[in-house]
Amino acid sequence: MVKAESDLVDEFRQGLKALKTGYPQKALVHMRRAFESEKHNPFYLSFLGLSIARAERKWDEAAELCEIAVQLRRNECQFHLNLAEVYALAGRREKAIDTIDIALAHFGKDARLVRARSRVEKRRAPMLPFLTRNHFLNRTFGKVRHRTLNRFGKAS
Repeated sequence: MVKAESDLVDEFRQGLKALKTGYPQKALVHMRRAFESEKHNPFYLSFLGLSIARAERKWDEAAELCEIAVQLRRNECQFHLNLAEVYALAGRREKAIDTIDIALAHFGKDARLVRARSRVEKRRAPMLPFLTRNHFLNRTFGKVRHRTLNRFGKAS
């Protein structure tokens, strides 16, 4: 690898690390440097979009970058996840769920997509709040509540 190329990859990796550790401003600096050197790289586009969303809250710009990345490489699951996160951060929950559902149809039950969907979708409070959500009583009563609300057309 040429020195300049390895510098770009290193810049990108530093940006990823900053995103993972909760430093979006720092990530944004690294992602912008990588993007400026190679503007048609879908990885740089997608993660720059995510960095912009987290650091600057510029939802339209962030979504546009992530959408372009998805169009350039539809078979990259992470790009769909980044786009869904940008939508969720922007308060566009339905759009985020639709994005994840499309990805689930394309990629199957990928664990990352299933986890992302459960984080985005709105859930009702457990029936018995003093028990864990996964406790069999909460699960059973929750299913009964869900069926009852569906029967009366009040589930959402």
